[in-house]
Amino acid sequence: MDAEVGLAPARVDSGLLERVGEKVMRTLILGVAALVAGCGGDGAPAHPIPGDRGTAITVEVLNANGRAGDARVGTRLLRDAGIDVVYFGNASEHGLDSTRIIVRRGAARVGERVREVLGQGRVLVELDSSRLLDVSVLLGADFSPGARFNFHP
Repeated sequence: MDAEVGLAPARVDSGLLERVGEKVMRTLILGVAALVAGCGGDGAPAHPIPGDRGTAITVEVLNANGRAGDARVGTRLLRDAGIDVVYFGNASEHGLDSTRIIVRRGAARVGERVREVLGQGRVLVELDSSRLLDVSVLLGADFSPGARFNFHP
């Protein structure tokens, strides 16, 4: 009884089950390859999504230089950059010589982001939690959008 009991070697005869298994495996491999190829890329959208550059910044734009239409132009510049302008209009004071970007909530970097879009202005931090916005922009006489503003009627 010392004889070893062994199993006969498996025989592959390309029977029906083997062929079905090969087809299923081939289909799975091709499907996974298609998924990997379809999910490639850098993940960046082809066109920028407004407001998709981090946390939303809420801004009011006030014309403090007396020139008609500047608040609307400033609003357009900011909105094109994904900044949420909740109000624009005229400031109570006129004749302001330089643009002021007043941070009402948050850190000074919020004002720096607005300044970067407008291309000018002095950032001041005057925290005021009673205002429901992050930044107030007072457009002064130095405001000139220049070539950065593409007007589309």
